Amino acid sequence: MRILLFLATNLAIILVASVTLSLLGVGSTLQANGIDLDLGNLLIICAVFGMAGSLVSLFISKWMAKRATGTQIIDQPRTADEKWLVDTVAELAQEAGIGMPEVGIFPAQQSNAFATGWNKNDALVAVSLGLLQRFRKEEVRAVLAHEIGHVANGDMVTLALIQGVVNAFVMFFARIIGHTVDRVVFKNEQGHGIAYFLTTIFAEIVLGILASTIVAWFSRRREYRADAMGAQLAGSAAMIGALQRLKAEQELPSQLPDQMVAFGINGGLRQGLQALFASHPPLDDRIDALRHG
Repeated sequence: MRILLFLATNLAIILVASVTLSLLGVGSTLQANGIDLDLGNLLIICAVFGMAGSLVSLFISKWMAKRATGTQIIDQPRTADEKWLVDTVAELAQEAGIGMPEVGIFPAQQSNAFATGWNKNDALVAVSLGLLQRFRKEEVRAVLAHEIGHVANGDMVTLALIQGVVNAFVMFFARIIGHTVDRVVFKNEQGHGIAYFLTTIFAEIVLGILASTIVAWFSRRREYRADAMGAQLAGSAAMIGALQRLKAEQELPSQLPDQMVAFGINGGLRQGLQALFASHPPLDDRIDALRHG
């Protein structure tokens, strides 16, 4: 299923980008002489593909999240716990000034939750079965408030835009590097040779790794803001208690798909250089920020 979702997403991105470029009348990345780069066309092409990838993923994020995590949407509560969950989300959403999100439960034993959606008035908030089973009601409410905070702050949209801009510049500079190596080192004078494509791929990998630290840094910043919103809506003590409970389970592997980890409340434990690529700050730092904020 995840492979099919990946392929479907990429096909949609290619289709959207191709149609957009056709409407803009953008063609080759080389000038008419077949030698020099047309930087204007190149920038447009990279911007379209970079932003298309992020925006398509954003617009289908709810659909993908439901299928990737197995989230079951609560249309009509069947149990007292489901009714409490829906009522709590409705109350928090009203306090935050956003539309009522869809509410769901996904079958994971690790305690986690996530929010996604392209519009703060048409979002999805879901919690894991393990979290519902092991957390106290006030802690579950704090976790829900944290996720509502992400929605109210527009974090999904902002992160998608940042990712799109980063993608565009990675593609742009990787192709400039590839073109330069092809012309200067390998002396190819017409079109692009194999050196251009190999160098571009290598440069995209290196630049992509470096650029991902920028996206991760922003992702960590937004976690503090969502924690603050959670404390505002559910109380500082409850928010700190929920983070402490998450800390006790932190070494368990995340059961969210890779593309959803950044939108969960628990991002797992990363140390050393890996911390630069972490979507979430250490839980101790988040707890300290709430205590001293």
